[in-house]
Order: sequence, then C-alpha cells, then structure tokens
Amino acid sequence: MRIIGGRHRNRRIDPPKGIEARPTTDFAREGLFNILRHSTALEGIRVLDLFAGAGGISAEFVSHGATQVISVEQDARLFAHLQRLARTLDEPGWSQVRADVFQYLRHATGPFDIVFADPPFHLPGTETLPALVREAGLLLPDGLFILEHPRGIDPAADPWFRRERTYGAVHFSFFSPTPS
Repeated sequence: MRIIGGRHRNRRIDPPKGIEARPTTDFAREGLFNILRHSTALEGIRVLDLFAGAGGISAEFVSHGATQVISVEQDARLFAHLQRLARTLDEPGWSQVRADVFQYLRHATGPFDIVFADPPFHLPGTETLPALVREAGLLLPDGLFILEHPRGIDPAADPWFRRERTYGAVHFSFFSPTPS
C-alpha cells in the first residue's frame, strides 16, 4: 500500500500482518482522491475517518493538506499501527481515537468538511451510517460524507445521497446536506 498523492506521495504503508481488515486498494483510493481533488478543496479541511483500519485514507488526507484528521479505529493492532504511522509522518493535526464507531458517533463533535467511513464489508448497521452522521450533526452545510461499501448496499434512498462511484468491488457513496 502507498500514499497516492500530496506531500507524502509514494510513501509505503505496511499494515500489520494477519489483520482481518480490508485496506482500500491503491486503485480505489486514487479514484476517490481524483474525484475529491476536482470537486473539493482538500487543504485546510477537517476530516473524520471512521473505521480507519490501516490508515490509508487518513494518510491521504493529511498528505493532501487537511489541517485536522481524526481516525477512529477499534482494533488494538490497527490502532497501534495508526499511531506509529502518524508518528512516522510527523503530522501534528492527525489524531487517533480507539473506539467502537457506533459508540463514538453518539458523542462525536463536529463539524467536519468530510466524514469518511469504511466499515468491514459485512458489518451489520452499515446502512445506518448516513443517518447516524446526519443525526450527530457532524457535517458542515457544504460538507461531504463518503461511505465505502460493497455491492448489495443501496443507500440511494437516503435524503442526502448524491452519487455513487465504483472501483472494482469497492463502491463509494457520496452524501451531502447541500444538493450538488
């Protein structure tokens, strides 16, 4: 795994061996960040990365100039890996929180420019994440919630749903309080 762009471009991220997480592929991350670079200012933004896993998405955001990135991960090994990666990249605006995402959302404070969620592909409750983010008031009025999910989850009925993009087996659904 590598960081696709920004000031840490081409730095390798080596997740711990034997983890059950499914890191977002370089191909899918590159597609996502191509969309974001052409539609959203990435410098100076605040980002919340839910189910941060190996940290690829968080690292991309800090590499592209996000001022604050909060990575939430429950798994102890992945959380320790996130902390090591953040120290290696020496990004003072990147913080890590070890917590269950569903519990975290009950007390999270925002607002954020972007909230990203990459839950395990068959995690019960994935389809509730757009509503939980909305109810928690975590997005700025022109903010963006991005849900990474497998085929079979159809969030198009959500009132904030805007579009979906597919990269192989990975689907990114985009939500926003502001119509595009």
